[in-house]
Amino acid sequence: MHLPRSFLRAALLFALAWLAVCGIARAADETLRVGSKRFTESYILAELLAQTAAPHTATPPVVRQGLGNTAIVYEALRSGAIDLYAEYTGTIALEILKGAPADTREAMNAALAPMGLGVAIPLGFNDGYALAVRAADAERLGLRTLSDLAKHPELKFGLSNEFIGRADGWKGLAGRYGFAQTPTGLDHGLAYDAVAAKQIDVIDIYTTDAKIDHLGLRVLEDDRKYFPRYDAVVLYKLDLPARLPKAWAALKTLEGKVDEHAMIAMNARAELQGVPFDAIARDFIASTGKGASAQPQEERRGFTAKLFGPDLWKLARQHLLLVALSVGIAILVGVPIAILVFPHVRLRAVVLGFASLLQTVPSLALLAVLISMLGAIGALPALIALTLYSLLPIMRNTVTGLTEVPNGLRLAGTALGMTPPQSLRLVLLPLALPTLLAGVRTATAIAIGTATIAAFIGAGGFGERIVTGLALNDRELLVAGALPAAALALLSEGVFELVEYIMRRRRRAPPSSLPPA
Repeated sequence: MHLPRSFLRAALLFALAWLAVCGIARAADETLRVGSKRFTESYILAELLAQTAAPHTATPPVVRQGLGNTAIVYEALRSGAIDLYAEYTGTIALEILKGAPADTREAMNAALAPMGLGVAIPLGFNDGYALAVRAADAERLGLRTLSDLAKHPELKFGLSNEFIGRADGWKGLAGRYGFAQTPTGLDHGLAYDAVAAKQIDVIDIYTTDAKIDHLGLRVLEDDRKYFPRYDAVVLYKLDLPARLPKAWAALKTLEGKVDEHAMIAMNARAELQGVPFDAIARDFIASTGKGASAQPQEERRGFTAKLFGPDLWKLARQHLLLVALSVGIAILVGVPIAILVFPHVRLRAVVLGFASLLQTVPSLALLAVLISMLGAIGALPALIALTLYSLLPIMRNTVTGLTEVPNGLRLAGTALGMTPPQSLRLVLLPLALPTLLAGVRTATAIAIGTATIAAFIGAGGFGERIVTGLALNDRELLVAGALPAAALALLSEGVFELVEYIMRRRRRAPPSSLPPA
């Protein structure tokens, strides 16, 4: 069955747009690409690394913020999508090398070398894992160590999902101390609110978190020495020092410059004062070597400033492009496939079943797999994921629309001498169009919501605000990302309502009168 030429022309245009937006060609070698995980300290350190190197690079460094957990940001580094990021020795040893902590940095580098990676530039502070409880509960129950905590199985644990799943996390800790509780999985930032509201009693913390003292929490001693040291270092691609020698030399000046007090202070400025990450890094660089210890106290930005911030139109453009391109490509791929499999009942069931299966794959898991397969982060894996999620409603509604065309009209087209392509173009598709359009409408709504997850891999969009708001536990920033996404969804609904109204008017319009004989 031949496809209309308009489909082929549209396919060519979207393919060209895909290449332009995704930037499949790698960035020039002189560009430094810095990544971060999705918590406050990692955001700040990424900006600190980028700004330190910026005066010594031909092009401004690209900062890929909030790339999910260790698995995603490590995969981005391994694939070459980023060049370096701030990591911790305990995490490298147990999560990346899957073994016991190396005694020296040289031993760790020897193990990383076959992967094309290296560890360098110890920044000067240890940010370890620990468990914390409310100080009042610690006093009441006599809690000083983790062994003391194990004697109180009635206490409720709320731990970050990453900590629950890590090799150096909950499973080993519970085995070492004999904890019998089943912890609730929470986002790291939200856990602080939960423990303050007494919804949970115990949380995992990073020892440089700013909210430990702010919320009056008691950090419990790891008396059985379960946790290794988590010294902050730079994990990097081995070709980076030779590729960007001046930038690398500048980065090495950060060695030993960030102590624990300085890191806690920077985290506090972000979480308690709402200071942007880039401003915190800039102030630290300016103060280094000048004996400056106090930081300016900026006024916290209000909700209106966050909602209508300077990044609004950039994020709107990114979000719109992700949605429009993914849904457009899904139409160009899904509609022809649905047309081709429609006459074959068994093949149709297999194809739609496969599309349904794609819908069940969790978004972050699919993005992580695509990063590994493509060796890239950003728009390309996000577009592929969104396109795959958009296929099912478009294909299913196309098949349904074609099925609903009355058999009498099919036979009428054949009786008039139409060829199968003519019958498809002039009879079947026009009659199936309202149902097909309903599928596109559903796919668009799904894409607008799912596109917020793309921020976890540096693809931009309103999800950037949501991801950062989660990291900072900033409800206003979360809403400032959710509201524009919701407005975009409402706008799309309005557009589809208008299109359907126009289609109904045209169907009801009487045929033009014939001229007199």
